[in-house]
Amino acid sequence: MQRTMVLGGIVLIAIIVMLFTLPDMIGLEFTLAMTLTMSVLMGIYVILVTEVIHRTSLAMMGALIIIIILIYTGLIPAHDTVDFVIGSIDFNTIGLLLGMMIVVGILGETGIFQYIGIKAAKIAKGNVWKLMILLSIITAAGSAFLDNVTMVLLMVPVTISIARVLNINPLSIILAEIFASNVGGASTLIGDPPNIMIASAANIDFLSFAYHMVPEVVVTFGASFLLLKILFRKDLKQKPENLKDLMEIDEKKEIKDWPLLKKSMIILLAVVIAFMFHGVLDLEVSIIALAGAAILLVVTKIHPAKSFTHVEWPTLIFFAGLFIIVSGVELTGALELFAHEIVNVTGGNFEGTAVMIIWSSAFASAFVDNIPYTATMIPIIENISENPAIASTLEGLSYNPLWYALAIGADFGGNGTLIGASANLVAISIVERHGYRMVFRDFLIKGLPYMVGTVAIGTALFLVRLMLNV
Repeated sequence: MQRTMVLGGIVLIAIIVMLFTLPDMIGLEFTLAMTLTMSVLMGIYVILVTEVIHRTSLAMMGALIIIIILIYTGLIPAHDTVDFVIGSIDFNTIGLLLGMMIVVGILGETGIFQYIGIKAAKIAKGNVWKLMILLSIITAAGSAFLDNVTMVLLMVPVTISIARVLNINPLSIILAEIFASNVGGASTLIGDPPNIMIASAANIDFLSFAYHMVPEVVVTFGASFLLLKILFRKDLKQKPENLKDLMEIDEKKEIKDWPLLKKSMIILLAVVIAFMFHGVLDLEVSIIALAGAAILLVVTKIHPAKSFTHVEWPTLIFFAGLFIIVSGVELTGALELFAHEIVNVTGGNFEGTAVMIIWSSAFASAFVDNIPYTATMIPIIENISENPAIASTLEGLSYNPLWYALAIGADFGGNGTLIGASANLVAISIVERHGYRMVFRDFLIKGLPYMVGTVAIGTALFLVRLMLNV
């Protein structure tokens, strides 16, 4: 631990020195506020890797330092601090997570997770590779309609139940499910929070979004199994135990409360349908999720205090802190400057600009979290689309591909690090609650190569579609 802290300290000092010197060397006009807030942001990532401080405590402290910097540099008056904090937090995302955690938590009390887990393990006959494929497919397909956060809430307990019966380590399978949730969630506008933001800003309906994203997602997801086979080749050699006992288990007996299961499934189905038509209903997804949770609590008469034990409060607080930190960096203009410089590199070439948006979004989303990054990029994409060179190309197209370039980069890029997407953090929180441990660097070792591979495949498919103008 001491060696890790020393190494982390050296890296942090190097980053801060670079932030104070490199921008001037390459001609970027970095203000003091930009340098200080970026130092805080980079410092948080370094500390996250070292695992010296819990991520929730770290996010709270980082948010406090950001607020002090913004007040000190005159970007916000001290008496407007509360308004800044409230304005920074994406309560639509927080509300969505809170509502679905309650709904899925109550659903879990019925024993349905154990039923699905045992059924899947029987189909796979204890083979870890087959089990990984099966659960990944279920996760990816479900993420398109339930959203990826909800799917990991459903699937992680299932996986842990299976692993305990077979006496295997579930972490590799859970990682594969996380990756599948982010890739599968990219296919629809309700599958991943950034998609909702993009579709709202660009006025894209559910079917149009699916038409332009589903083919890329299906092909990319299918090809990604080769990546999984390579990345988890050692983990796939596990020898499950108690297979005979597993095959003799009657999974139907795992359902403990059929009336509660029926009520929960009906309300969950209603929530999913409402997600699909949230644009027509003119309702935010957070309101739909919270409404579903409220109705379920009333119908089932479960005490709220009991249902709230299913909520991952540290994860929600971490997100709140991270939103404040990124919002502070955004307020300085650093992220906008970064995005504009990336686009300027292409010299107005449309294909080059689209590819740059995909890859810069992928890497930025991996380290900034794709939700606040997408919020930053939306006005940038709008400005780019009005550029004369870009606009002239768009006139010959039936749609604006730049929005889908942002979606591919932000959604696929979420697999790069532990904090790259909401689903990642929620899944890891559940893992920790069940007594397992997944640290930032372990996720990075598997997640970053997977992200690069899927983004490369997605980029190639994107360019083919762009060439065919379909």
